[in-house]
Amino acid sequence: MTPTLKAHFADYAAFHGTVGNKACHYVGIPLIVLSILALLARVPLFEVGGFTVTLAEAFLVLVTAYYLTLDAVLAVIMLAASAALLALGRPLPVAVSVGLFVLGWIFQFVGHYVYEKRSPAFYRNLAHLLVGPLWIVAKAVGRI
Repeated sequence: MTPTLKAHFADYAAFHGTVGNKACHYVGIPLIVLSILALLARVPLFEVGGFTVTLAEAFLVLVTAYYLTLDAVLAVIMLAASAALLALGRPLPVAVSVGLFVLGWIFQFVGHYVYEKRSPAFYRNLAHLLVGPLWIVAKAVGRI
């Protein structure tokens, strides 16, 4: 883990200390990622060998490139998790994806304002919008 990722995780953890907030994030963040990928998959970019590359794949390439600068192992694990969420989200109707997006954010804000009594970390640092999903994966695989 790079010093940069350690610093991001330490800062992120400072905003996620209560059990209730953590539980809300363990549900809310995957819902948000699933819904974003599902919606981005609706935007075709080009075709390669009969496969339509969408904005979701382009987004995953960019996000994975960023994660690789932080931790290669976590980046690969996050890519696999994101690919699974994309596969689950691709067939979802737009209305369901939007509903899951809203529900995910409700979980986030309940976690912060009901349990943590503190605003989300991304209010101070927008990088935490990408650090949050990586933090969830890192927790799930015991890397933090």
